[in-house]
Amino acid sequence: MLETVELLERRTTTDVVFDHLHHDISSLKLLPGTKLSEAEVARQFGVSRQPVRDAFNRLGHLDLLLIRPQKATEVRGFSMERIAHARFVRVAVELEVIRRACDVWDDKRAEILEKNLDEQQHAIEFGKPEDFHALDYVFHKLICELGGSPMAIKTIRECKQKVDRLCALSLGREREGATLLLDHRSLAHALRGNEVESATAITRDHLGRLDKVIAEIRDNHSDYFE
Repeated sequence: MLETVELLERRTTTDVVFDHLHHDISSLKLLPGTKLSEAEVARQFGVSRQPVRDAFNRLGHLDLLLIRPQKATEVRGFSMERIAHARFVRVAVELEVIRRACDVWDDKRAEILEKNLDEQQHAIEFGKPEDFHALDYVFHKLICELGGSPMAIKTIRECKQKVDRLCALSLGREREGATLLLDHRSLAHALRGNEVESATAITRDHLGRLDKVIAEIRDNHSDYFE
């Protein structure tokens, strides 16, 4: 029983450390190249080094930390190769999600998606970019769930997270909402009409909007890349 309690406490502590570091790395509070010490992080949280080590390993598996034996752990830089792969996987998955969704889309599904679009519009009109980007994610999640591919959102989320950290370096993201909403409305219209070719073309163009942003970030922040 005691071992179970200790395991639960360790898992909970690891999650706290992981969540905190994941947020700081994803939001660029901790920039690529920042050195992290197990001992210092453990002191910061008032815990032993084991849960910190476990959190580090989880972050390493997400390509957020570079962990090397006998060397300092550091926040991992961006890799164009890994980013390109994440982009490739997301496009491939979302295109198949859309194809499947077109086969089953009906008025009931369209009404649910329309409510999300109205919320996106509201977020834009009231100048709430963070709310809009959260609703953007929900939009894609709804298409997965309503279209019969609920597990696909996990892959989409993982790919999205790899790119989101990079895009935090981009200026003016708060102004992109109106353009993305137009894409969303066009996609919703194509889904309502079960127009597979139109829906997949819109999706490809929509996801491709980041290509220029990524290239600009690479040119302006080369020091953060491996």
